[in-house]
Amino acid sequence: MTLIEEWILQIVEKGENEAFTNIIETFQKPIFMYCYRLLGNRQEAEDATQDIFFKTYQKLEQYKPVCSFSSWIYKIAYNHCLDLSRKRKTYQRIKRLFTFNPVTESIEQTFEKQLFSESLTYALSKLSLQERNLLILRIFEEKTFDEIGLIFGKSTVAVKKQYERTKNKVKKQINESEAKEHEECATLS
Repeated sequence: MTLIEEWILQIVEKGENEAFTNIIETFQKPIFMYCYRLLGNRQEAEDATQDIFFKTYQKLEQYKPVCSFSSWIYKIAYNHCLDLSRKRKTYQRIKRLFTFNPVTESIEQTFEKQLFSESLTYALSKLSLQERNLLILRIFEEKTFDEIGLIFGKSTVAVKKQYERTKNKVKKQINESEAKEHEECATLS
């Protein structure tokens, strides 16, 4: 039995809710970073992290040690961020209908864009949330294909194929973006 499973038993069977603090301390930073990478906004990621831990606590009795607790909580996080993303898109569509002024970026958004190359930012913006999620889980969170399969509810083979397609899509978008930049620079010279 893992330490996390012991904490879960303390919470679920013995009512020792203080043990949940240990779970939060263990997973707070990785879940926040995961949400931040998916959502691209610090405040939204902080709020999402709190909501995810609240949902995790509520569903703790449903956890079965068939899969790792890490995969289980990341699945909760993924579904929560997916819901937020859908709500955000709907809100933005409605907002565009009623807004006639162009939206200016905040200083934080401008700084975040400068952290990444324009071609990479462009390529990532062309990915669906699930494709971005796959790259984040594999590259930043260093999850195995088996773990990602559990999170997505797909087979390991399907996840590997999707990962390869997504990698190729990013490479193609980066190459197109850099070629376009090169053409623009050449015309300015």
